[in-house]
Amino acid sequence: MSYKSFSRLHLRNTIAPCVLSAIIFLAPPTAIAGDDHDDHEESSEQHDLVTLSSTELAEFSIVLSTAGSGVLRKEITVLGEVVVNYDRLSHITPRFSGVVKKVNKHLGDRVEVGEVLAVIESNESLVDYEIKSLMDGVVIEKHITIGEVRSTEGPVFVVADLDTVWVNLTIYQMHLSHIKVGQQVTISAGQEFANTTGYIYYLSPIVDEHTRTTTARIVIANSERNWRPGLFVEGKVVASVDSADLVVPKSSIQQFEGADVVFVRTTAGFVPIPVKIGRRDLTSVEILSGLKTGQEYVSQGGFTLKAELEKSSLSGGHSH
Repeated sequence: MSYKSFSRLHLRNTIAPCVLSAIIFLAPPTAIAGDDHDDHEESSEQHDLVTLSSTELAEFSIVLSTAGSGVLRKEITVLGEVVVNYDRLSHITPRFSGVVKKVNKHLGDRVEVGEVLAVIESNESLVDYEIKSLMDGVVIEKHITIGEVRSTEGPVFVVADLDTVWVNLTIYQMHLSHIKVGQQVTISAGQEFANTTGYIYYLSPIVDEHTRTTTARIVIANSERNWRPGLFVEGKVVASVDSADLVVPKSSIQQFEGADVVFVRTTAGFVPIPVKIGRRDLTSVEILSGLKTGQEYVSQGGFTLKAELEKSSLSGGHSH
């Protein structure tokens, strides 16, 4: 064999194993890396997915809603008191002084306009005359007894129409700039009472020099007589109403893996979507990003889905 033939054979035998070795060494890691990546994505999707049947949704009281626009209300909480409607109050005073001969009505009695409340014998004419009610209502004060001599000073009966009552709300100086006539107010007096609503129709132009407060007044219906004068109440005044493109109830926001999320329904199941929160009020929040208009999401009961994901994470499971 010539030197040139030997050299070519030697070079071929030397380079070929190196190239082959490089191919064997480089190719497998590339394929393996790709497989790991695919497995990771699939595992991640399964890990953050919860599937529940319609029966389970009902069982866990999970409520679904469609994402859309809404309003945010700024509310101010103030205290107040129920009082009689002084526009529907009658002080009944004798026209002539005399001896009380008869008393027909007592505290708490219902009376009608024109009904005889008492009879007095006039000191001037010695003739009996009747004291009649000037309106329909309830006797809330009585200052007359049989046999006494009554003068014309001061009322003998006070009759109030309690079908409506006033609520006087105490407004402190720091809230004055936010309170206006016409604003809606929700009135509550504890769990035993159903809330009711009204509108501010009067705002005192004077601030009390001792308490540094003023009074906002609303009229509320009281046909059931639940709102008794003297009752202390709480009022939530709607100071402003702002619209937003995307609003969800606070109950839909869950904390998962250090982020605010909303559970969105997909074809595969429920997935936690990270969201950015904007403005908020007592019941709702504005969503700036993450959730999209028209998406179906869990507005109530999201805690159950969160618990399923956390349980799966601890157990090493992937699907639910």
